[in-house]
Amino acid sequence: MLSWLPYAVAGWIFLVGCYGLVTSRHLVHTVVCLNVVQSSTYLLLLAVGWTRGGTAPIFGDIGRSRAVADPLVQAMTLTDIVVGAAVTALLLALTIQIAKRRGTVDPRALRSFEQESEE
Repeated sequence: MLSWLPYAVAGWIFLVGCYGLVTSRHLVHTVVCLNVVQSSTYLLLLAVGWTRGGTAPIFGDIGRSRAVADPLVQAMTLTDIVVGAAVTALLLALTIQIAKRRGTVDPRALRSFEQESEE
């Protein structure tokens, strides 16, 4: 029987990150909140793959009847972390370019490209 606590914590972290995304007035804060939302997926994936009494999935020294952790979920979590780091780097680079070209990182102060080209 799995506990509901990891799922509740993942949901809470997700909601906190979404609240930060909605109320953000700075692009760097928005990127950080997006990372918080993504960290909830790490916890969710690890909660799904967790096995009580499970060991590492190396079958050379243990019997096949022993419970092991799911290696696919662990690989998906590591992939999620790597993709999250790449997306964060890309978003921060875009934020730097926006700050250089527009002079602000406030999303409400930024105008769309269509409005700028009409002027």
